[in-house]
Amino acid sequence: MTYKLDFKKSALKEWKKLGSTLQQQFKKKLIERLDNPHVPASKLSGADNMYKIKLRQSGYRLVYKVEDDIIIVTVLAVGKRERSDVYRKAMKRLDD
Repeated sequence: MTYKLDFKKSALKEWKKLGSTLQQQFKKKLIERLDNPHVPASKLSGADNMYKIKLRQSGYRLVYKVEDDIIIVTVLAVGKRERSDVYRKAMKRLDD
């Protein structure tokens, strides 16, 4: 079953600021994740149904939430891993 993709408004702004190469790399991973969003190795600890996609070489992370009841994957934050900022943003936006 394929999930639908959605972006939080602030995450979409971050997405648009990325270079096209980074966007293409994330797109490729997102397409895979829409078919199977629950990847145990990518699950964020301490958060239900939240996962990450990491681009190791560039240091960028994309954090998303899976909502099985409405079959949707929502991107919460996109950014560098530095000082775990991207994860803090995602947790904060979870409540928005």
